[in-house]
Amino acid sequence: MENENKPAARRLQSLDALRGFDMFWIMGGSGIFAGLATLTGWPILQWWAVQLTHIEWHGLHFYDMIFPLFLFLAGISFPFSLTKRIARNDSRKSIYIHVVSRGLILVLLGILYQNKGINFNFAEIKYGTVLGHIGLAWMFAALIYMNTKLTFRIVLFWVFIIGYWIALVLFPAHDLGSTDIFSPEGSLPAYIDRLLMPGKVSTSECLLLIIPMTSTALLGMLTGEFVLSKYLSDNPLRKVLYMALVAIALMLTGMIWNIVFPINHSLWSSSLVCFVGGFSILLFSVFYLVIDIWQYKKWAFFFVVIGMNPITIYLAKKIINFSSTSNFFFGGIKDLLPETWSPLIDGIGITTVGWVFLYILYKKKIFLKV
Repeated sequence: MENENKPAARRLQSLDALRGFDMFWIMGGSGIFAGLATLTGWPILQWWAVQLTHIEWHGLHFYDMIFPLFLFLAGISFPFSLTKRIARNDSRKSIYIHVVSRGLILVLLGILYQNKGINFNFAEIKYGTVLGHIGLAWMFAALIYMNTKLTFRIVLFWVFIIGYWIALVLFPAHDLGSTDIFSPEGSLPAYIDRLLMPGKVSTSECLLLIIPMTSTALLGMLTGEFVLSKYLSDNPLRKVLYMALVAIALMLTGMIWNIVFPINHSLWSSSLVCFVGGFSILLFSVFYLVIDIWQYKKWAFFFVVIGMNPITIYLAKKIINFSSTSNFFFGGIKDLLPETWSPLIDGIGITTVGWVFLYILYKKKIFLKV
């Protein structure tokens, strides 16, 4: 573990705000804009409503970037938390235990979430989940970060995504008759799941995806390490500029790579790692500049409340019936208005109920930390 050239870790409010911005879209924000698009018919809102849906296979919508952005942000936070643990003299063993247990707890929570609670029908259980992939990819990236130097981390980032691409090209799956190596049936990740994964299998959450996902988490850690370092500490604007330039370079790399390895969220393609990784750095750079450097913070409070409890709201959506609560408070308003208003009112209602729930936890200083 390294601690050279690193100042005392501080909590980045921009990180909480951007995490909250990311989660906002899945806690009801997408419903608000879909409702506005339906109500107004404005082309720009209709375009954005389409962006708030998952694309079927190849290609990318904004909604497809929510999961990678969250994993990237989880990566950014690790150098800060690691520096704090080292500063308070936590043992290396205790840090390892925390990293591994966090990864495994997220796997367990993911299984519970995806299967709607405790389920003993093991043949129908879905083991590949969003939270599980976040947990494992973050865990492997954290272990790499703790045991390697900067240059080796950068090399590993590229080795993982280039190696993943080569593996998909060299080892296509023809067991289902597909000749398209990047198809749901013909891709190597899906084939490995058909061979090895128990329970129900989903193409978008394959076991092999952990490799490129680890690169996404590593990219976040590299970004967090750069922000935390003393390099250009007296010139933060230049630090932001460098991050933006790297972001643009990665996005261009992803677009070029897309020609031979399509950007694909379900395959977590190497081109997606680069393009969405660059987009994530660019978005973080803007939030970091405005909130932590220029100190314009008040506007971000709405998102900070969400970002301080992201796992809570993700799990609560499955456990708590926010729709019923929303209807209790907003149903009367919806009944007064034409039916075309219903999607908008539903979106506002669910978002409001979820945010108030998180605000109460925020005021009580109750945060679910895994």
